[in-house]
Amino acid sequence: MFPQQQTERMIRLSARSLAWGKLRREFASAALLGLFGLTACRSHDLPQYPPNSREYAYITNGGSGTVTVLDVVNVRVDRELAVGQNPTAVAASPTRSEVYVVNAGAAESNGSISVIDAAQNKVVASIPVHRKPVSIDLDADGALAYVPNSESNSVSVIDLKARREIAQIGAGEEPVSVRLSPDGQTLVVANRRGNSVSVFDAATRTLRSVFGGCPGADDVVILPDSSKAFATCSAGHQVMALALANSKVSPGQPDRLQALIDVGLAPVQLALKPDGGEAFVSNSLSDSISEIDTSKNDVGGAYLIGDGPVRGLVSGDNALLYVANLRSQYVTLYSIDDGKRLIPSIHVGDGPQALAFSTRGLLLFVVDNRSSDVTVVRTDVVRTDPHAVFTVLPTGRAPNAIAVKGFKSQ
Repeated sequence: MFPQQQTERMIRLSARSLAWGKLRREFASAALLGLFGLTACRSHDLPQYPPNSREYAYITNGGSGTVTVLDVVNVRVDRELAVGQNPTAVAASPTRSEVYVVNAGAAESNGSISVIDAAQNKVVASIPVHRKPVSIDLDADGALAYVPNSESNSVSVIDLKARREIAQIGAGEEPVSVRLSPDGQTLVVANRRGNSVSVFDAATRTLRSVFGGCPGADDVVILPDSSKAFATCSAGHQVMALALANSKVSPGQPDRLQALIDVGLAPVQLALKPDGGEAFVSNSLSDSISEIDTSKNDVGGAYLIGDGPVRGLVSGDNALLYVANLRSQYVTLYSIDDGKRLIPSIHVGDGPQALAFSTRGLLLFVVDNRSSDVTVVRTDVVRTDPHAVFTVLPTGRAPNAIAVKGFKSQ
């Protein structure tokens, strides 16, 4: 049972929209019963898990210095953990029961990485980095983490087992995103204030190439075969396409600029299909998405999608794109096969900013930045049921990122 003030807070959150009248009545009933969370749902609506399965979602709360832990198996709040100041990003280990939280820190101070033991759901270590770390990427073995320090103009390389920084790579001005290629050979860094993209050899950590002309370079994706990288130019209206030096795909060829692809205004994020065939650009000031054919570096279409799209997420079957529209209370659906926006949109909390699927893709978690909650959506009925919202759970203040970790208990 959770404290009474949390129950009262949940009632206030659900009352923010008249369209959520049904949810409001159900949460009010929960308060009378002294319960919290899944009152709107029947047990057979829940995804079924083997008895020893454990799965949690970790939401960073930038305004609270905490991480909210959701029990995905039972769809309820598990606990809230204190981490560092201004947590901004989170990633789950692909090999260990660990989760890593990037704490940007206060002004003029260094940041840190909090290590959460997912089996115990407690913070077990803090790794110092440099000024204002903002994101994180991990290698396939979960051995190394790469963290761009945006106010130190560097990327920290962290040995996750030893819990320490082992190298600092000099980057361009204000690095905000780093991606390691799937083959582990290349690091690509977006330098926002430097209006550039840097390419490094991952093994030697030496600079291979720098490509300018990308105003406000922001987000980076790399194709599954490690042949190409795409970066959003968020202060403009283009996406940069780079062919990467790759001994298998293009032997003997250096890194090279292939195209600057015109999209909408302020492209801030790229959502790559799992098969790598297409990338979808969230154009936050054009209220649109652009669909890029990654093999041709061409825009196949642009579509009005919602008010302030900032995050897209493609379903595992490559069929649906979910788009979080920050200046609204909606997540919009785009049918990739049909090439059209689906109506109606999903009514969530205020300021949806981040998205994540459960490990089997049966639930979608929508992090609502302004209403400080997480909307849980059933993906199996989302095409046909305008009320696919499963439940709403509270977080700390100003939640901004999410990662999901599933594992077998011992």
